[in-house]
Amino acid sequence: MQAEETIAIDLAGKTSLADTMIIASGRNQRHVGAIADKILQGLKSGGYGNPRVEGMPACDWVLIDAGDLLVHIFRPEVRGFYNLEKIWGDDRPSAHLGG
Repeated sequence: MQAEETIAIDLAGKTSLADTMIIASGRNQRHVGAIADKILQGLKSGGYGNPRVEGMPACDWVLIDAGDLLVHIFRPEVRGFYNLEKIWGDDRPSAHLGG
């Protein structure tokens, strides 16, 4: 579906939410929705069951939660505003528990 600026962030050791986060952009709301639909079809045909999905009606930011994999698909303006790459990227300190 020609997602743009796709990156993968390794979350292992940073959070218990998931092991990997994928962030991608679509050109507009329709493109974001089409990318999300294609990913959902791939996950279902790959045996990942029914992932949880948020944001499909508006398609400004769609979140697909497939357990150990989180996929965020944004319109470019929304992606820039939330800047998840900075929050979860390599320069973020690892979480240290207990001591």
